[in-house]
Amino acid sequence: MTEEKRRLIDENGIRTDGRRWDELRPLKIEVGVVKNADGSALIEWGKNKIIAAVYGPKEMHPKHLELADRAFLKCRYHMAPFSVEERKNPAPSRREIEISKVIREALQPALFLEDYPRTAIQVYVEVLQSDGGSRVAGVTASALALADAGINMRDLVVGCAVGKVDGKVVLDLNDIEDKEGSGDMPFTFMPNLNQVTLLQMDGLFTLDEFKQAVELGKAGGMKVYQAQREALLKRYFDGAAPDSSAPAAEMMEA
Repeated sequence: MTEEKRRLIDENGIRTDGRRWDELRPLKIEVGVVKNADGSALIEWGKNKIIAAVYGPKEMHPKHLELADRAFLKCRYHMAPFSVEERKNPAPSRREIEISKVIREALQPALFLEDYPRTAIQVYVEVLQSDGGSRVAGVTASALALADAGINMRDLVVGCAVGKVDGKVVLDLNDIEDKEGSGDMPFTFMPNLNQVTLLQMDGLFTLDEFKQAVELGKAGGMKVYQAQREALLKRYFDGAAPDSSAPAAEMMEA
């Protein structure tokens, strides 16, 4: 006799962690947490706890990998052995190698790598506790770490996952929904330029569901973007942040 699959959204539209379909998990971001790094950020998103640290631009090693016309962007995503319920092997897994590549490709469009030829910019993402959506949280933290390091950027990159749970499109999957839901769509973009830098999809979405998911991801991402801005302003204006709706030039004059 097959076990009946449990419902992840109850009759009142409430999910397993008490949220509605369009609500984000609690989000906390802090910039400048690793003193020995050129730039860093900590993100606590739901039960995710992730640190991103940036080193560079610095001399490229080994030399044969340096690029004459731009910097070499290297990203390493790693989950600590204690970050999941069952202890993880500390060696890089295939999933971690894939997510490292995904994060690098999500960040590259936002960076003026041509301003730093023959150098290396290294991004390290360490997952201390995992709770679903760690790749988009890693991208979000990495973008802040790059900004903190003073790397020239076209825009910040912000991420927010969307998924399909009990036949309904929902925002910001937690770990249970990620594992037991029927669809997952990690999504990152540059908010001011309105350009998507990452769009992956696991599961089946109809065309209407896909369009709804993209709009929901953008709406959720804009909320995360505001938290990114506030974290940067708090670090560089010592808590006395100017109006976050003001243009960047005005904020620098404040």
